[in-house]
Amino acid sequence: MQFKRQRRQDIDVNLTPLIDVVFLLLIFFMVSTSFVKESHLTLNLPRATNSQSSDGRTGSLEVVIDQNGFYRIADKSLIDDSVATLSSALRNLSGENYQQPLTITADAGAPYQAVVRVIDIGGKLGFSQVNITTQDEDAE
Repeated sequence: MQFKRQRRQDIDVNLTPLIDVVFLLLIFFMVSTSFVKESHLTLNLPRATNSQSSDGRTGSLEVVIDQNGFYRIADKSLIDDSVATLSSALRNLSGENYQQPLTITADAGAPYQAVVRVIDIGGKLGFSQVNITTQDEDAE
């Protein structure tokens, strides 16, 4: 017996559904991803009538205290508000150069104890110049 040989079909993979799925995933991730920059801390500074403007020195170490009493030093949040953590952070970030000014920028609603703690630790470490950031009474 002689049978007709069947012609062999070429095997190929249809890529159209794969491309559709990839485009759907791409659109999903583009829509669901948020491109938000890290927000800066907004502070309501206390007001002062007899304030002196700083001389604009750039070598100052700034401690920011938000309204809840949490500390940020050199744009880095501290893990807690303990004296040991704050003291260690000030010592490390100052490079033990205590001649540079220590600037305290505290929210008007920040606990008084948080500001006093920074002043106390700065004095114990040997910072000779401590500045407190305020707004002019005239500035509205």
